[in-house]
Amino acid sequence: MSAIELSGVTKRFGDVTALHGLDLTVEEGEIYGFLGPNGAGKSTTIDILLDFVRPTSGRASVLDMDAQDESLEIRRRTGVLPDGFSVYDRLTARQHLEFAIESKNADDDPDELLARVGIPEAADRKAGGFSKGMAQRLALAIALVGDPELIILDEPSTGLDPNGAREMREIITEEAERGATVFFSSHILEQVEAVCDRVGILDDGELVAQDTISGLREAAGGGGGLSVTVTEVTPAVVDAVRDVPGVTDVTADGDTLVVTADGGAKTDILDAVEGAGAQVEDFSTREASLDDIFAAYTEEEMTA
Repeated sequence: MSAIELSGVTKRFGDVTALHGLDLTVEEGEIYGFLGPNGAGKSTTIDILLDFVRPTSGRASVLDMDAQDESLEIRRRTGVLPDGFSVYDRLTARQHLEFAIESKNADDDPDELLARVGIPEAADRKAGGFSKGMAQRLALAIALVGDPELIILDEPSTGLDPNGAREMREIITEEAERGATVFFSSHILEQVEAVCDRVGILDDGELVAQDTISGLREAAGGGGGLSVTVTEVTPAVVDAVRDVPGVTDVTADGDTLVVTADGGAKTDILDAVEGAGAQVEDFSTREASLDDIFAAYTEEEMTA
């Protein structure tokens, strides 16, 4: 069963089209990273899944239920950490969780949830005094209430320090191991690369790529980096490397050339160095990061 399925979803707001015939499938039990620049349509997609807005055309299904006709049941079985979560200033962390537990008719222990997200000492503090990171941890605890089948996280690491971000990734992995599906929207690519099974890249309301990170890397040409230490970096060596097909950037750092290129160009780069009169003393390669892949797909769309 697919946990999320969008078929031909278009959403218009007046003269602005936020989504253009979006087709998207998230399989049950996977951690799916949903990426895109600001204004790409990520939040609109999430709002449609939760029936906060309705598509102009197309169909959305969540947990094998129609997102419009069965929205209450979907929300009962879904945990959500929204972007820009706001606390109720006068309520304690425990009271926030007690309300969420009662709303879902669940039997979670508020103290256990707060300990799990790293703020057990805040149980009886009013949330109005929380830092942004503490509020984000509380929002994550609320999203975990009731062992949801689907967890939707919109920018979940906002306000978290590196330790908090690491703990959040651990919780995401634990929830997936429990059997939950995690739909993870973020602009922090390192977070997505660390935990996601598959990634979809949304740009200008269209899904421009969807695959595993290794699959996206291969489809984007396998680009990455090559550091080449040579006997002497001369203008002739730099020019020779720059002229190699597939090379997109060359910089010199002392006696080392740092080259960005397609995966298939690496042997040609070494040949070019030696053809220009220098000797290769050492070299190392780097696979394209998710940052590189994201830039490749979104820049292609902007220049297409």
